[in-house]
Parts: sequence; C-alpha cells; structure tokens
Amino acid sequence: MIEIIDVEKSFDGQKVLQGVNLTIADREVMAIIGESGGGKTVLMRHLIGLMKPDKGSILVDGDDITVMGNKDLDKVRDKFGIVFQGSALFDSMTVFENVVFPLREKTDCNEKEILDRGARALEDVGLQGIEEKYPSEISGGMKRRVALARALILGPGTIFFDEPTTGLDPIIMNSIHRLIINTHEKYGFTGIIISHEIPEIFHVADKVAMLYRGRVIASGTPEEIMGVKDLVVKQFVSTCRDKDVEYA
Repeated sequence: MIEIIDVEKSFDGQKVLQGVNLTIADREVMAIIGESGGGKTVLMRHLIGLMKPDKGSILVDGDDITVMGNKDLDKVRDKFGIVFQGSALFDSMTVFENVVFPLREKTDCNEKEILDRGARALEDVGLQGIEEKYPSEISGGMKRRVALARALILGPGTIFFDEPTTGLDPIIMNSIHRLIINTHEKYGFTGIIISHEIPEIFHVADKVAMLYRGRVIASGTPEEIMGVKDLVVKQFVSTCRDKDVEYA
C-alpha cells in the first residue's frame, strides 16, 4: 500500500503540490490524470523517492520514505519497476541486454538464470525473436514492450508507468493497455499510471485520481469519475474524451 498524506512541494515560490492526499491499495492499478502542469510528474518523482516534499509524508507499506536515507531508500526502490515515457532504453545495448540489465546490476544470478529469466520476460510481453536487435531497429510500440519487460524482470511489487502510450497510434496504444492488463493479472503488481489517454485508460485502471492545481479533486473507480458532478472534472474528462485537446 502507498499512502500520500498532505504532500506539498514548491519551486521558486510556486506551489506545485498543495496538499496531496491519496491512498493506493496493494495490487491496485491507479491512473493519475490531470491537465498539463497540474503536478502529475512531480508527484510520481516523490513516490519514487527522487524528490522530497516540503511537507507531508509518503508511506510505502507503512514506512515513510520522505525521512529515509539513501541506503534505506534504495531498498524500497528495489521493490519498484519503472516504465519511462519514451522507454529510456540503452541505445548501445540489444533488446535482450536492456531487459536483463537490472539482473546484472542488482543480483548475483548466474548466466543461465539470466538467460532464462530474460527469455521469459520477453515472452510475457510478446517479443520472442528480437533479442539481438537494437532499439533503433524496432518500433515505438516494441520499445514500450521492452521497457515493460525490463521493469518486470526483478518481480517488483509496484510498477510506475509515465505516459506509457504517448506518441503511439490508437491501435498500438490499445495493445499496450491490454499488455498492462495481462501482465498485471499474471504478476499482481501495484500499478501507478500517469496518463492523458481518456477514456482508454479507464479500461485499464481499477481507480482513477484527478490532480488539479496541485490537489486531488476526485478519486474513485472509472465509473465514479465519469459520474462526478464537479465542473472541472466533468469538463476535463469530456474534453479529453472528445479528443479536441490532449493534455501531456
């Protein structure tokens, strides 16, 4: 479980997070939505421990990561997997080497185990047969799959997805969403997705939270969010759904 309690963060006197409160249950998939500049990425960086809040607490399984030193924080991060926006693959490594990189860096696995686990991870995301290709030789959708395989390789309890389908066409976007659903069913991780793909992300998430001007102004199931009476939420959801405007 992840609990965000009264988290505030300012930059140069400008408040970006203004008292965020949100609970993400174990094995739940939570989508965080909101307009550009609303604080979504800043919040995710706090959850990963890359930033510390000016005020408030972030509890991961009951432990407050905001007061941890680097050594303890690294132990918590070992429970996390991250699918970065744009995939963030190493261009000089093959697909396979990208996927098994965390095993080589963080474990004492022997070469046979690394080969076996890497093959299974690629099979789980439907990418058999491209192990020796380089990122420049595969499509954007394949890169997202490789990034997910790399995030899964250590069996993390929580995976963060930062705009995992940005820049993809609708068919590939939907295939990545289905892949998130399928891998979540298999691995049972807690998923936190930063997304502007509405209503598509509503088919992926168990819960949705809308961040607006540094606060969570609505949270609940996708059905509950669609039925919220708040005018800001209604306008945002309907605008994104109509695809007249896309928010990053």
